This record gives sequence, C-alpha cells and structure tokens, in this order.
Amino acid sequence: MSLLNFRRTAPASFPQNEQITALMQGFSIEVMPRTADKIPDFRTLLPAGTRVYIAHIEGTPIADMVATAARLRAQGMEPMPHFPARIIADRAELADWLARYQGEADIREALMLGGGVTTPKGIYDNSMQMLETGLFDNFQRLHVAGHPEGNRDIAADGGHDVIHKALQWKQAFAREKGIDMAIVTQFAFEAKPIITWAQGLRDQGIDLPVHLGVAGPAKLQTLIKFAIACGVGPSLKVLQKRAKDVTKLLLPFEPTELVTDLAAHKAANPDFAVERLHFFPLGGIKASTDWTIAHGGPSSRPAVQP
Repeated sequence: MSLLNFRRTAPASFPQNEQITALMQGFSIEVMPRTADKIPDFRTLLPAGTRVYIAHIEGTPIADMVATAARLRAQGMEPMPHFPARIIADRAELADWLARYQGEADIREALMLGGGVTTPKGIYDNSMQMLETGLFDNFQRLHVAGHPEGNRDIAADGGHDVIHKALQWKQAFAREKGIDMAIVTQFAFEAKPIITWAQGLRDQGIDLPVHLGVAGPAKLQTLIKFAIACGVGPSLKVLQKRAKDVTKLLLPFEPTELVTDLAAHKAANPDFAVERLHFFPLGGIKASTDWTIAHGGPSSRPAVQP
C-alpha cells in the first residue's frame, strides 16, 4: 500500500484544559532530514505556519538539510534550520549554507548552537562567533540555546554563570540589530527546576522569551537513553522513578503532567518566562503530533484534516 494513501487514525480526544491550550499556542517541533522523509505531508500533522526546526547532525549533507527546508516551506510550514558552530569549517562555508537556504527555501529564521561535538571542525567554537560575522544581520528571527539543568559541555560544574553571560551578550546583540530572539531549551521532565531556572534568567536581566523543550511521547527506555546522552539533569529522576514501576515500564511516557504543571504556573504567573513549547519527537513525529492534536485545542489542528 502506498504511503501516500495511508489513513491516519484520529488521535484520542481529551477534555480540553484551557490552561494547556493557551500554553500550546504556536508550539514548534523538531525534525531531521531522515525523519522528515517518512512524513508524506506535514500539513496532515501540523497547523499551517508551524515552526519546524531542522536538526543538523554532524555528517548530514547540507543538500539534505536545504531540501528538507524547501519542502517544509512548500507545505506551508516555517522552517528553522540549526547552525551548529563546531561543525562549520569557516566563514565561506557558513556563507554558502546561508546562500543555499535563502535561495532555495527562503529561510528567515535560524537556531544558533555551539553544537554537540567536542573538537570544532574549523574556526567556530560557539554561536556568538557566528553572529559576529554579520551574516545573520538580515534575519527576522534568531533563536539561541537554553539549558534549564545546566550544560556540562559549557560549565563543568553544571552552573549557569557562563551561560547567563553568553545569553546577556546575545540579548544585547539582538537588540542592537533589531532581530527577534528567543531561547529554546533542552528538554526536562519536571516543572520545579524549570520554573526556578526561568526565574534565574529574569534575575540576571535576561528577558528573552523562552520556548521550552518538551520530550514528546516515547517509550521509557528511549527517553532515558536520550536524556542521558543529552545531559538532562536532576529531572531525570522522574523517569527513573517510573522505571521502577513494572506496570508502567512498557507504556509510552507522555508529557501531560509536566505541561499541566507548567500551564498552571503560567496561568497564575503571566510574566513566567516560558511563552511557548517546543517538542522533541523522540518517540516519532506522529506520536508527538497526535499528542498536540489531542491536547492543544483548535489552534493545534492540522492544516489538512484526514
């Protein structure tokens, strides 16, 4: 049977939680070229205009990245490719990537990252160095990385001081250039450390909006594997506690409790830094979009109904 003619089973419906639907407005999701290739038409899964980040893993050909961005643009989405500093050789390669993205996919937004490799490929070690080239000055929007539970690749002690200083620099850059900027974060599994971290940003004078990373539904074993690989901190205990319950071990872990807690906090504290959610579809794109459709209310309905 052709993949182009498959029938989607409608996601389960849930009583709508108005606090969750409010926080779900304008959510985003992440793909890679190889996972995007498995989706015939993103319009059957996502609302029109959804921001779709395209993760650039070391070794992925730039042609594949650009083709994915062009396809997402053609299907009415807003592609936001990753620019990982440590896998880019030099200014010439960075300029070539930008020319391809803008020429073939009308890219207006980008996520600036240090990148998850230990040894830089070339002259860039961090996203600030790329911003200083001036090549991104005409972008409408740039996002930068946030780490609610620290990042030991940046600060070995897991602290936030170095990261806060970098975010302050990036905030000043965005204001100077007149570019919209937000912080998109690594995923975590517990609301309390996220709330504490977000308040810490404001205490340091960082008022960029936060788009919080949320792990989409996935098998518990899959989430634990990714959480350890990505350096998720104390909130990993939420998964470890569940792993001890054999009755839940084989059931998909869903972000419902986390999102419910964050949405309630946002409703009670409108100035809470988290403004939107960003989904990492670790259990597959369809599993994540089924969850967003079921919980996100009318604004989360796909552009093309099955």
